[in-house]
Amino acid sequence: MTIDSAGPGAPSGPGAPSGPGAPSGLDGPGEPDRPATVASPGTWDERAARDTGSLRDGAPAPDSSPGGRGPAGRRGAVDPVKALMHRHRELCERAVDPLEIAAGLEAHGVTDRTAARFRHRDVFSLAEEMYARAARDGESAPRTETPGHPVARAYWAVLALVPGALGSAVVVGLRLTDGNQRLAVAAFGALAMVSGLHVALRRGPLSTRHRTTNAARAWTCWLVVYTLVGDGLLSAGRDGGPDGPWPVATAPVLALSLACAPAAWCAHLFAARARRRLSASRGLEEFAASARPLLLGAFTLFLCALGGLLALSATALDESPGFAGAGALGALLLLARLLTARGFTHAPGRALAGAGATEATALATAFAARLPGCSFLAIPVDNLIGAAGPGAVPALACGAGALVLLVQATRTLTRASAHALPCEAP
Repeated sequence: MTIDSAGPGAPSGPGAPSGPGAPSGLDGPGEPDRPATVASPGTWDERAARDTGSLRDGAPAPDSSPGGRGPAGRRGAVDPVKALMHRHRELCERAVDPLEIAAGLEAHGVTDRTAARFRHRDVFSLAEEMYARAARDGESAPRTETPGHPVARAYWAVLALVPGALGSAVVVGLRLTDGNQRLAVAAFGALAMVSGLHVALRRGPLSTRHRTTNAARAWTCWLVVYTLVGDGLLSAGRDGGPDGPWPVATAPVLALSLACAPAAWCAHLFAARARRRLSASRGLEEFAASARPLLLGAFTLFLCALGGLLALSATALDESPGFAGAGALGALLLLARLLTARGFTHAPGRALAGAGATEATALATAFAARLPGCSFLAIPVDNLIGAAGPGAVPALACGAGALVLLVQATRTLTRASAHALPCEAP
């Protein structure tokens, strides 16, 4: 949710930053992965102290009006909540319920402690007063409910099936052809699957209005390609090859393409339940505590669905399912998309790049070890493959990235601001 904090009643003067580059006071060097927000004049604690400090000193607040009226205990020339509403007029105008105001305030750094300076027990209570007063005072535009979700839900649910349908068609085409025809089917099939995935991710709970980097897309493609040919190429490199075509693992790739549908449904389940919990919560910490089990439950449900699809694909194609490597990659891709859909793009990009670089390094060392005097380069990979097989490389690389993103998701996706608006695009 984009919040415009530069309303007509915004404070001005020597102590208030101005201009389009005014800092918001939120993104420090230790927390680079926050959703983008419009800059606002100073940090929330500074502004709250300014407003409530003027109340103690008996001076009027920057945006107070002599005729302002508020609840008991706030009557008179000073009304810090009124000043807050003027500072975030557009947030109050566009909100369809108090939850959106609470989520927007939290996204700008408001805590329950800050709300106490405005004489409220928590952010939810402060948001409820802002919402009620905006409607009463006629400051907000007519509110409309979000578009009908059943039609939109049916639309993206059908689109989520497209990658799996195209993947199945490509696998059948590869099984029925050979030679140059098989290469042509593989090339056109890869383009078709990429296009289908792009279409599927443009709508629904996994869609995003935030621009993903080309590097993230490239690393994602590399991870899928490694799932298809990486294990066979790594084994051939260790054995002195490849002397001919190496084994291609189509079952894991087919299962991952089919898993797009359960991934979308699990993401929708998490978003819908989290927003319902947001309606019932009375504090930010209470909501975070109730949202964590929802996130972990949806994540576990997806892993179970992916495991079933891997077993089914391996049985149908008479191949190894690759539970460890493909399962870790599926977990990594789901968590990366969940975070990206809500504006947290920094950590997913790093995790995808780290996993892809690890797999590329493993392949490079396997072949570089053939050079004279360089056999020691392959010792770590040889030991790992000897202990757990070629699938241990993607399992370790993608599993580590998925674990990092899971920790990040439990911190960021359990915030009220991550569920300010429904993720499904209409």
